[in-house]
Amino acid sequence: MGRFLPHPDDVAALLIQRPSPPIPHQRLHTIGLGGIACNCPRAWRKGTAVDLHIPSLGAGARYPGYVAWCRKVENGYRVGISFTDEHALFGARMGEQACRIERYCRQHEDAESTPEQFETMAREWVARHAGEFSHEAFVAPALD
Repeated sequence: MGRFLPHPDDVAALLIQRPSPPIPHQRLHTIGLGGIACNCPRAWRKGTAVDLHIPSLGAGARYPGYVAWCRKVENGYRVGISFTDEHALFGARMGEQACRIERYCRQHEDAESTPEQFETMAREWVARHAGEFSHEAFVAPALD
């Protein structure tokens, strides 16, 4: 199974259960392409079919996956969402990049920021971090 990218805590992410049947744990670990780890207020059962929805990116920012793991943390749960098809993985990678760029711009903006300054900040982020979101980096096994 590939690595799980941590979703920024200050960008909302929602897990919505899909009506699809759960996937067996063994199958999930052999076909999982990597995923996203996000905070959630409730626990989720491994193998549950979910959509990862990022509201700040619009209604279409929904990425179908499966719960790969769920761990209790101080204020809820940390949930790993694994993607099992290339299309969902690609969409989630692009969505995560947009979240990181949004966060970077918020951290570096001032009261007088212009659209041109936001574009410059976004380009800076891409130049520094886009490689971390390549397909090869995302699906490479890592300790999570």
